[in-house]
Amino acid sequence: MATMKTVAVIVAAGIGQRAGGDLPKQFQLLGGKSVLRHTLEAFGQHPQIHAVITVIAAGFENHYAEAADGLALPAAVIGGATRQESCARGIEAAASMLPDAVLIHDAARPFVSAKVISDVIAKLGQAEAVIPALAVADTMKRAEAGIITQTLARDGLYFVQTPQGFHFDKIHAAHKALASMGVNNLTDDAAVAEAMGMKVHIVAGDPANRKLTTMQDMQDANQKMKQLQNTETRVGQGVDFHTFTTGKSIWLCGVEIPHSHSLFGHSDADVALHAITDALLGSIGEGDIGTHFPPSDPQWKGVKSEIFIAKAVSLIKNCRGEIGNVDVTILAEAPKISPYLAAMKASLSRILGIATDRIAIKATTTEKMGAIGRKEGMAATAIATVRLPA
Repeated sequence: MATMKTVAVIVAAGIGQRAGGDLPKQFQLLGGKSVLRHTLEAFGQHPQIHAVITVIAAGFENHYAEAADGLALPAAVIGGATRQESCARGIEAAASMLPDAVLIHDAARPFVSAKVISDVIAKLGQAEAVIPALAVADTMKRAEAGIITQTLARDGLYFVQTPQGFHFDKIHAAHKALASMGVNNLTDDAAVAEAMGMKVHIVAGDPANRKLTTMQDMQDANQKMKQLQNTETRVGQGVDFHTFTTGKSIWLCGVEIPHSHSLFGHSDADVALHAITDALLGSIGEGDIGTHFPPSDPQWKGVKSEIFIAKAVSLIKNCRGEIGNVDVTILAEAPKISPYLAAMKASLSRILGIATDRIAIKATTTEKMGAIGRKEGMAATAIATVRLPA
């Protein structure tokens, strides 16, 4: 199911007041935008999401319209009396789109990353149900009336997040079956899947993907937004060259492209990912790709260049940084790159954990001048911006 048509259902039908304020938390402002708007943008900008359906409580149609203004989204679906019923209505509304998969997400998780979304979708290629989750690190206790009654083994325990992904037909049928049995108060869709015998798989969650529930959560989230807005922007540049050798394909931006030759290199010789890696490392003053992955080290022989990007991204996160955008230019006479640009962009979105509108990929020739013009090899240049706390 590599080309799954995937619909996102955003559950925004809650009207609880634990977060304080005059409005439900999903309509409260966070850094100048509503919580719901942040969530809608996260899914609407993701290259693997084909449509976004929002479920709201009756009476909040105008608030939804304001949150979705300019996003070209359909009218909201009115939810039910429970979260399970609201999710079922959102899934039912998606049925006419004939999706292969559906991702169901809490509107009150506005900091969901493109990587978490991509990881859930990728896992759905091998599993019928997938949830992001974080392993429990703290000691867990059971208590009654304020008194500890049991210490629980934390091995195998997870904090569950959303988006929760499913093969559409299976979760659609599961919701219908439970509704017919009068079961309507399960707290998440994974429980719906489990109740009908589906195997639910786990991918790594993200600590930032927390659910906003209380007034303190909202205050913390607003503080985080202020910190993000109070940043400095760094710029890094990367350049890489590789010659051609015998082979039948090349790798560019993590995508394999058929060609009469391959690129020569100690790793998979993905010239674009190498340039991007150097640009990211340069933005935080962390040397170059050879510093962290010496070509003389045999452990890197033939490896996928995604691991180089992952290292750079990890170092940026350690600095509490965030990638702003990446702009890469590929210089080659052949092969023709344009048929693969969309796939390359989607691949970079997954690898970098940023939306596709923050990625630019361009290709040009050297008008047959020099070694590249003689088709002896390829080159790539990249520029990356990274936001760091000021």
